[in-house]
Amino acid sequence: MTMKKIFLSLAALLLAACVHGAQPRPVPTVANLSYGPAKSNVLDLWQAKSDAPGAPAAPTPLVIFVHGGGFVAGDKAAISPTLVTTLLANGISVASINYRFRTDEPDGVFACLADVKYALQFLRYHAAEYNIDKTRVAMMGSSAGAGSTLWIAFHDDMADPAAADPVLRESTRISAGVANALQATYDLLQWPKLYGLDPSNEYVQVDANVLNFYGVKSAAELQTPEGLRKRAELDMLAMLTPDDPPVYVESNKPATMPPASRGDFLHHPIHVKLVYEKAQQVGVECIAVAPAYGMESKVTDVEFLIDKLTKK
Repeated sequence: MTMKKIFLSLAALLLAACVHGAQPRPVPTVANLSYGPAKSNVLDLWQAKSDAPGAPAAPTPLVIFVHGGGFVAGDKAAISPTLVTTLLANGISVASINYRFRTDEPDGVFACLADVKYALQFLRYHAAEYNIDKTRVAMMGSSAGAGSTLWIAFHDDMADPAAADPVLRESTRISAGVANALQATYDLLQWPKLYGLDPSNEYVQVDANVLNFYGVKSAAELQTPEGLRKRAELDMLAMLTPDDPPVYVESNKPATMPPASRGDFLHHPIHVKLVYEKAQQVGVECIAVAPAYGMESKVTDVEFLIDKLTKK
């Protein structure tokens, strides 16, 4: 089984989960809002009500949802209707974004992450227009959305004060992040060691799918200075430093080694354990849920977001 088949199978499962048993979402305040030049650069925005009688509307916190799908599939419609209604009821606005897929772009996953970053900056730039408090913005997602969230949360601020595009001058720092079914690092060449798997194992082969992920033509490129730079730019675990925001990380997969299935491999709770241990080491608040390792929490991911965005 190649890495390509693993990612595509996962994407199909995620899409199926979004279709079956889904209840209607609340109607967005603004639907298919264009935030960038690509056709897929659109988002839905639900604005929370914050106006009190006789007083101007106060800016609201914002949660940005990033859908999963292995960076090859998925849609902003995957957001849970219950999540939207719960956050709105607590005075928190919500955005759900689409982004380019790595299989359509020569830069691979870097194009996807650039879109996620730009959507965050776009919403900050238009904060006054959409009544958003740009100092209280969180991000969440599952699978690819989880990795995107951790990449934003642990990355140094990517604001460019000298950029000609004013959107790019906005901060990329967030107040909190929620990552479900996560990966601790997108330096995929670390995964054999991370899992204790032999490099010949079918799950950890550097195949065409992995090359597309990085936007390179050969495995040898991943060992060049530029290849090492790309891998470092995607190593969220190594980026985690004391100034990073609190995070909630969760995986309900078994801790079987070697993993018993493709889904268990990609979303193994070892990723939760690694993020939690590094967060403890550097002093970043982290709630970790991984039943296979005895990690439990009485606080849900949504309660975590509400607490971080509404408590003074």
